[in-house]
Amino acid sequence: MDTPQAPIDADAATTADAAALLQRLGSSRDGLSQAQAAERLQRFGPNALPQPHDSLVRKLLHYFWGPIPWMIEAAAVLSALVRHWPDFGIIVALLLFNAAVGFWQEYKAASALDALKQQLALRCRALRDGRWSELAPPALVPGDIVRVRLGDIVPADIKLLDGDGLDVDQSALTGESLPVQRGAGEVIYSGSIAKRGDMTGVVYATGSNTYLGRTAELVNKAGAASHFQKAVLGIGDYLIYISLGLVALLVLVELHRGLPWIDLLQFALILTVASIPVAMPAVLSVTMALGALALSKDKAIVARLESIEEMAAVDVLCSDKTGTLTVNHLTLGEPLLLGAPDADGLNLHAALASQADNGDAIDDAIHAARPQLPAGWTLRHFMPFDPVGKRSEASWTDAEGAPLQCSKGAPQVMLDLAAVDDATRARTQAWIDAQAARGMRTLGVASRRGDGAWTLDGVLALFDPPRADSAQTIADARGHGIAVKMVTGDNLAIAREIGGQLGIGRNIVAADAVFGAAAPHGSELAARVAAADGFAQVFPEHKFGIVKALQDAGHRVAMTGDGVNDAPALKQADVGIAVSGATDAARAAAALILTAPGLSTIVKAVEEARRIFERMNSYAVYRITETIRIMIFVVLAMLVYNFYPITAVMIILLAFFNDVPIMTIAYDRTAVDPAPVRWDMRRVLTVSTVMGVTGTAGSFLMLWLALDWLHLPIAKVQTYIFLKMAVAGHLTLFVSRTRGAYWKRPYPAPVMIWSAVATKVAATLLCVWGFGLVAPIGWGEIALVWGYSIVWSLLTDTAKRAVYRHLDHTSPRHLRFLGLLKHEVLRH
Repeated sequence: MDTPQAPIDADAATTADAAALLQRLGSSRDGLSQAQAAERLQRFGPNALPQPHDSLVRKLLHYFWGPIPWMIEAAAVLSALVRHWPDFGIIVALLLFNAAVGFWQEYKAASALDALKQQLALRCRALRDGRWSELAPPALVPGDIVRVRLGDIVPADIKLLDGDGLDVDQSALTGESLPVQRGAGEVIYSGSIAKRGDMTGVVYATGSNTYLGRTAELVNKAGAASHFQKAVLGIGDYLIYISLGLVALLVLVELHRGLPWIDLLQFALILTVASIPVAMPAVLSVTMALGALALSKDKAIVARLESIEEMAAVDVLCSDKTGTLTVNHLTLGEPLLLGAPDADGLNLHAALASQADNGDAIDDAIHAARPQLPAGWTLRHFMPFDPVGKRSEASWTDAEGAPLQCSKGAPQVMLDLAAVDDATRARTQAWIDAQAARGMRTLGVASRRGDGAWTLDGVLALFDPPRADSAQTIADARGHGIAVKMVTGDNLAIAREIGGQLGIGRNIVAADAVFGAAAPHGSELAARVAAADGFAQVFPEHKFGIVKALQDAGHRVAMTGDGVNDAPALKQADVGIAVSGATDAARAAAALILTAPGLSTIVKAVEEARRIFERMNSYAVYRITETIRIMIFVVLAMLVYNFYPITAVMIILLAFFNDVPIMTIAYDRTAVDPAPVRWDMRRVLTVSTVMGVTGTAGSFLMLWLALDWLHLPIAKVQTYIFLKMAVAGHLTLFVSRTRGAYWKRPYPAPVMIWSAVATKVAATLLCVWGFGLVAPIGWGEIALVWGYSIVWSLLTDTAKRAVYRHLDHTSPRHLRFLGLLKHEVLRH
């Protein structure tokens, strides 16, 4: 077959008939060979949009351009003008250090996100070498024969060839609010979503040649700022305004006192740089990205980084039953025989209404019981399972040429399809209830010959046992302040039986009873939904209503889903979770994508999200504390004593020594909060203000001791203050990272400890030998400053714990968690 020489546009693909288009594409209905595909991939490139990439030089130069670099560069120029060459060298070193750290942190964050994108990559099915293979969409080439079915995101621009039609959601491409119907001979575009049907087609355009080329955008919002990031960045802006205001006051007063303006301006610039949270964006992005990478190792892939904050706050988890609470490995039990002569005949009709190659657990169980279909039978038409209609159907011709239609689906649907009499309905329902009481799922099977009426052949019993870890995981979730509600399409009796076995509770209600025509609205509906242990006989539209009602009741909700019709509920939920094996459409709508079955993966994800949240919360507390501790002390000391308590070079060195350990906070060990956590500005500001004021008082006391008790010269006083602020700064980091005593568990990560030790040792040796940068002091004086700093850190830690105790007994979050625990204890 010839290779197409140029891309084919949508108009040409639409107007050409299938045979002509296949010929033009150098393909056939048997697909391409691997060799042909490789040659075309070389010619046309991967099926993906080109991504813009900045050069390394451009990225590096970015760190020398902006308000913060400008201030550092201005300080360097002023140092050169007054010929303070040691200052100039240190300032330039700070500029290079900030650029190197920023570049490295951005590189690590980008690497983590790239790893996540690789795990989020979609898959598609293509016919290669005569066999259906699963490929990454970028490997598709023009001429590939592909299969698109319910829930798939269309991987390229495709002309449909065979099948009974697709309903395609093109709203992201065309703005059409309703799905459009497409059949053989029509085209569908890359990025649209198959809402119903199953068809094959031929790829005619890939990559940048597609209609809009939306092949791999599951992570297109991975860099969006969360509420937490916005709040912390808002704190950064607040600190900038405070710093600039205090510096302006200092400059005006000291100029009035007659200090040289160049020296004062240089000092003011350096003080401003040291007080502004320069590293904040880098610390936040790395903490989030590395946390998301850690989650992926627990088989939970974060599709949008901002969802980590929402995960940490989740207090209600609405979980699917099948595959999440149960093993999703079905076996057939004893059936109820009605129209079928025996179990083998019933299994045959069920197998005829199934597909062996679609990975569906029910179809796999049926084909395992009836592996061989009769010889000479021909499939004429297959209608795959529809989550709305809740049944599948197939049309066959037997070996004698007689037509036969078979259908399987939810028992209620099959009872209506066969229009059975009241006695049969009552007998069947009683049998279904008896199976449900044993935790068995049921599946109706019906058939008809020619144009005759449908006959209910019987009902299959399928057993899907609970996962071994589900009950313990639900208990663990409850211990974390998360109420688990079961949401299933199964029969009410089955749901209650499984709910009782797993400890969820037996207060399971039918979705129709809650959301039916006579259902309550507003706060009454929210209260009923919140009080239920779960919901049975759920349709996709019910899931959206469940999420909305729980949110109206004040809950942060996580919702699991796997089908294309679950997408609205997954988007509405605070954390939409696509379970293992979910459709592409569900994965695209979800914030968290599971690659392993079971509820334990979700609970682990919540635990890790709370750890990530605590790391960022610790950083916020530390950063505000440090700004208060340094800026307010230095400005007030100069206003009161009329001399520099530390020099500009010392401030730069402090920035060096403090920035290195804080960069390791992304790897810190943190405790898992037993309750859902939310951003609490009042708590952060209160704790950090108390710690900052305590630290400022400690610095003033040290200044008074050095001046009025020890009667030291100014140069040595500055060294005392420098060493005290260096040692206390690292201790403040350890104090801020935990709500309890900072010397107790959880201990800091080794990388945090050793980075702090290394920088403290460097600061100490600098104060001993001076190196022309500080006035040297003796080892006895070093011990005095160290001892003073450690004692004052204990006082700071005591003040911190007192504030937390007060806040814990008055915060709505604390009271809400106690109320949840009381409710769960009384209920169980």
